[in-house]
Amino acid sequence: MGVDSFVNWLRDAAGVLHENAAYLTELDSSIGDADHGANMDRGFQAIVAVLDETSFDSADELLKKAGMTLVSKVGGASGPLYGTFFLRFGTALAGADLTADAIGRALHAGVEGVLARGKPELGDKTMYDAWAPALEAYDAAVAGGSEVGPALTAAAEAAAKGRDATVPLVARKGRASYLGERSAGHQDPGATSTTLILQSAARTLA
Repeated sequence: MGVDSFVNWLRDAAGVLHENAAYLTELDSSIGDADHGANMDRGFQAIVAVLDETSFDSADELLKKAGMTLVSKVGGASGPLYGTFFLRFGTALAGADLTADAIGRALHAGVEGVLARGKPELGDKTMYDAWAPALEAYDAAVAGGSEVGPALTAAAEAAAKGRDATVPLVARKGRASYLGERSAGHQDPGATSTTLILQSAARTLA
């Protein structure tokens, strides 16, 4: 695994988020500001523009640039949260061999950045409801001897279950929390985009 693998991940994720932009916005229209899909699409298309113009010597340099791009280009909560994830993820990989253990530590660092910025807890009906089970599944897979690809596949599958589990929850964070009980019955858009990004990682970082 090298820089090209992470370039492929970001390009693939950008394509998937573009294809699902309307769907993510539809989800967000029920419990948010109806802009999550457009925001994610804009941010990742901006990352693609950077990739088209710039070459990177290391994965950490690439991922930190992706994070800074998201912070600067994406409005709402998703830009700062995903931007922080990629910034912390990249920083954790600086100087590291890109092993399954190192990727796991970087994923944890990224999600810790999300926690520090957004202060979500499990069950709040946020992207963390996908991230938390994904990290647990990744760690368990690596502990069982899995390489990066199978571990990321396990993480993506766990994220999808966490995403689905947000449907009956009452939101306790963000714009959706203003709806109270009316937020129940809707899938969280952030948990959905998190799952899409992890599924992309499983496809491209194997």
